[in-house]
Amino acid sequence: MNARDYTGAVPRAPGLRRALEALAAGRTTVSVLVEQALDAAESAQRRFNAFATIDGEGALKAARESERRYAEGRPRALEGLAIGIKDLIDTRGIETRYGSAAFLGHVPDADAEIVAALVALGAIPIGKTSTHEFAWGVTTASRSFGAALNPLDPGRIPGGSSGGAAAAIAHGAVAAGLGTDTGGSVRIPAALCGVVGFKPSFGALSTRGIFPLAPTLDHAGLLGETVDDVALLAQALRLGTPPGEARAAVRLGVVREIAPVAPSAAVASIFDAAVARLADGFDCEAVAAPRLFDATFEAFAQIVLAEGGIEHFRRSSAERIASHYGRETIERLERAKALTLGDYAHAQQVRREFTARLRQAMARFDVLVLPTCPCTAPRVGEDEVAIGPWRGSVREALMRYTAPFNLAGFPALSIPLAAPDGGLPAALQIVARPGHDGALLRIARRIEALLRTERPCTPAPRIDHDTRSTP
Repeated sequence: MNARDYTGAVPRAPGLRRALEALAAGRTTVSVLVEQALDAAESAQRRFNAFATIDGEGALKAARESERRYAEGRPRALEGLAIGIKDLIDTRGIETRYGSAAFLGHVPDADAEIVAALVALGAIPIGKTSTHEFAWGVTTASRSFGAALNPLDPGRIPGGSSGGAAAAIAHGAVAAGLGTDTGGSVRIPAALCGVVGFKPSFGALSTRGIFPLAPTLDHAGLLGETVDDVALLAQALRLGTPPGEARAAVRLGVVREIAPVAPSAAVASIFDAAVARLADGFDCEAVAAPRLFDATFEAFAQIVLAEGGIEHFRRSSAERIASHYGRETIERLERAKALTLGDYAHAQQVRREFTARLRQAMARFDVLVLPTCPCTAPRVGEDEVAIGPWRGSVREALMRYTAPFNLAGFPALSIPLAAPDGGLPAALQIVARPGHDGALLRIARRIEALLRTERPCTPAPRIDHDTRSTP
């Protein structure tokens, strides 16, 4: 399946930096870009179910305020940039369902802290992007609201739980957006949809005002079409140092697979070719730690069940859960009831030991590189996948390579790797030490430049309006 078969006629949103430059030079207006974003968002909602809610009235009102600021010569750092906000994240005055029919009609009276920070910098939320119910899944499918689809092939999932955000960016509705990542929920959809996903160090971005899944694993995250889109938001949020050139001698530790799920033949081939190209600009060496990731997925799964259960049981009655929650979430909450404090304690000990092993393994490297996911996007409705001799759930397959870095709280970023035949993309995950978010973004910028190839979707960006003579 050639990804270009599904590009459609919607022109792409311009990159964030290019949009800012055009706005500052008067080559377009905020209202023009926001109106185009809203049109594209409606297309993404209709075709791919990428949006749960679109806030046209609020976005256009914010656009007029941004235009006043440009006219007065006082634009803020993100003035007039249209973004999408995951439906797990509170937005004042915009319906926020948390992906669940239990919260239909719920309108928060305050923004989440990270939304408030972006709005204060001039960013304009155009709507809420679709998510799995309470972010507890990797497919962004819903019995209540329908499945989100992958713009590169609508017969396949966009990943989850930030699947709507990745689909919206891949379709070109926005160049960037906010997501959350508890076990890969930013990086997985970024990988499957061919965009960039960034999970910062644990605690680097506020999660206040975000519906919790597992609080000791939850991260707010950023998605963008390119590393530069993500880096621009990160810099505005004072996340790490301003992105610039990474130092010349950067050491990459290469992890080709995480047992027992080896990458598929297609992903392995694309990943190996990428590493071979990286060797032209970096010092690359295989990580010699065969038991590094032992028991991490199992520990992660138990922590999510325990903490997710606590969050829902303290917020909702048994009657509300039974009558309003989806079947998948109810089944997970039933499993959570069977966990003991001893189970949770053991999982936390595994976590502590893994974090120590990971720190030791990274002592010789600036970053690790590994596949983001061991397979390309599974088909809609698939519960299991076979990858070589391994067969298991879609959830385990997609999270096996991402969840460990939520356990450890290390920052991780996914960039797309184009398939040589124009098919579905794979992705490269780059992992740094906690607190080294700025260094990670600088290295990712260099890696992206070295690996850059034509994107799966490349219509002309929407920024061809000269309004300098417009009253």
